[in-house]
Amino acid sequence: MSARNVAVPGRRELAYAVLLCLSGAGLALWAARSTWVVGVLDRPEPLLVVDEGRTGGQLLPWLPALALVGLAGGGALLATRGRLRRVLGGLLTLLGLALAAGGGYGLVADLGGQVTRLLPALCLLGGLLVAAGGLLTAARGQRWPAMGARYERGSASVRRPVGPIAGAGTVEAWDALDRGEDPTARGEDPKVS
Repeated sequence: MSARNVAVPGRRELAYAVLLCLSGAGLALWAARSTWVVGVLDRPEPLLVVDEGRTGGQLLPWLPALALVGLAGGGALLATRGRLRRVLGGLLTLLGLALAAGGGYGLVADLGGQVTRLLPALCLLGGLLVAAGGLLTAARGQRWPAMGARYERGSASVRRPVGPIAGAGTVEAWDALDRGEDPTARGEDPKVS
């Protein structure tokens, strides 16, 4: 079995975990920012006055914040590796369970007024999706591929020694810029091509 065939399932699992976390946190954020409770106030007049209502974020102020952290954590799965990724998976699991608990509270609590049960249920579902992505990451995340080496800062042994550059418009000049050097600072006349 080639290395490419072994890496593909890991990439798929990583993609599934990221999609679970991002979609779950996005669903929970949307549900938390929507109106869960609408109150109707009786007046002596024949007209009823409808209150604007309260969102899930107004009822549970920590709910949108946790959903945003879940979105950030889902993106951070791509940038981490090894043991740190597994720890992040555990944190995402706990975060997802907290989101699900907030949605469950909205389902069973007496919030007064007319309660929309669909939105707390969607928040609960979003939290369970984040928790599933976190569990998958905590269980198998250490084996998943990490970002390529091109995103990491090179070590001193990998860098090329500093030397004269053949010309300002060449590939060597661009490589010097990538290393953080200024190809025009050597006293050479900069050539414009």
